[in-house]
Amino acid sequence: MIETLIDSEIEPNIKESVIEIKKNKQKKGILSELYFNNMNTIAELAHSLHISIPSITALIEELVEERWIVETGFAISKQGRRPAVYEVNPAEKFILVLDINTHDTKVAVLNLKNEVIFTQTFDLQLKNNPSFLDTLFSLVDKIMEQKMAKGKAIIALGISIPGLVNKNTGINFTYNSLNSKEKSLGKLIEEHFNLPVSVVNDSKATAFGEYRFGLAKGKSHILSINVDWGVGLGVVINGEIFDGASGFAGELGHIQVNPDGALCYCGKVGCLDTITSASSLLKNIKEGLRNGQISKLGEYKEHLEDINLEMVIDAAQQGDAFSIDIIHNIGLELGKGLSIAVHLFNPQIIIIDGVLSKAQKLIVNPIEHAINKYCLTDFKEDLSIEISQLGDNAKIYGVHAYVVENLLKVA
Repeated sequence: MIETLIDSEIEPNIKESVIEIKKNKQKKGILSELYFNNMNTIAELAHSLHISIPSITALIEELVEERWIVETGFAISKQGRRPAVYEVNPAEKFILVLDINTHDTKVAVLNLKNEVIFTQTFDLQLKNNPSFLDTLFSLVDKIMEQKMAKGKAIIALGISIPGLVNKNTGINFTYNSLNSKEKSLGKLIEEHFNLPVSVVNDSKATAFGEYRFGLAKGKSHILSINVDWGVGLGVVINGEIFDGASGFAGELGHIQVNPDGALCYCGKVGCLDTITSASSLLKNIKEGLRNGQISKLGEYKEHLEDINLEMVIDAAQQGDAFSIDIIHNIGLELGKGLSIAVHLFNPQIIIIDGVLSKAQKLIVNPIEHAINKYCLTDFKEDLSIEISQLGDNAKIYGVHAYVVENLLKVA
C-alpha cells in the first residue's frame, strides 16, 4: 500500500516496527531497481540489493499482492528452470505531471513504466498572481475526475516550473505570489490534492530527463541547455542534479553578455536571456520586418502578431537568409555563454533542449563554432553537442523520475 511504502510513521523502539521499517526500505529499493532498470529477476534483484533470495522472494510476493509490480514472463536461461521476470505494474498507479511555463501549461499522466497515458496542452500561461493557482486547481481537478478510471490511482504530483525554486523550502522566489506567507507553492498544491508533491525547476527537470532516459544516459557529467522562452541550464554531476546552496544553480540566462544591452525582466541589463531566448528571437524578427528587412516572412509585415516561432524556424529551413541569420546569431551568443559553463563543469555532453532545439543544425552549428573559438582545446576533447531526441518529453520524463526518486528515497 502507498501508506506503508511512502508515509510509514513507525516507532523505532518497538521490535516489530524496526522490522517493518527495514522491510519498507527494501521494498522501496526493489521498486527503484525495477523503475530505473525496467525488468529484473529475483536473483538479479537479490544481487543488486544485497538481500537473500528467500527474503526478496517474500518481498516480491507482497509487492505483487499490493499491485505495485507484476510478473511479465521468464528470462532466457541456458540450463534449468527459467526465472520469472518482474516489472513495475503499469496499470494501476499513476503520477500526474504539470509542465507550467509562461507560454502554456501541459498536463501529463504517466504510469510507473514511464509511459504517458494522457497528455494535453492548455492555454494557461504562468502568471505571478494567486488567481493562477485557482485556475490550475480547477483544471487538474477536472482531469483527475474525467481521466482516471475506477481502480486506478494518482499517487503523487510532479511540477516543472521556471524560476528560482528553493530546494529546501519549495518556495519560488521568481513567482512569489504563488506562495502564501507561510506555505510554498508545492505545499499549497499538496494540501489541495492531499497527495505528495515535488516541485522542480524546468531546466533541472529537463536535464534529469536526459540523464535518466535520453542521450545522457550512462554519462556522469551533463549540461542541458533549455532554450525556451527563457534560457536555463541544467547540470547533472555523478547522477545528481546540481542545485547549489539554495537550488538556484543554472541560471545561465542571467549572466551579463552586453553591458549596454536591453533591460531584462529580472531588472538587470544585457542578460543572455535578452538576446537568445525564443521571445527575443521573435522580437528581433518583428523589428527587422518592421524596418523593411527582406524575408519570406515579409507577407506578415502588416500582421506581425501572427508570426510564431515555428514559422521562423520553417522559413530558415527553407533558406530564408534573414531567419537563418537571426538563429545563427542566437547560436553564437549561446555558445559564448556555454563556453563559461564548459570551463566550470567540464561536461561530457551538452544537450540542446527547448523550443529552439527544433532549429536542429541551424542552432547547433553556431554553438559548436563559438565553443571551438572560446573554449580551451583540452576541454573539447571528450565533449559532444547534441539535439535532444526526447524533445518536449525530456522535461516530463525528468519530473516523473524526480517524483519517483523522492517517493522511493530511503532515509
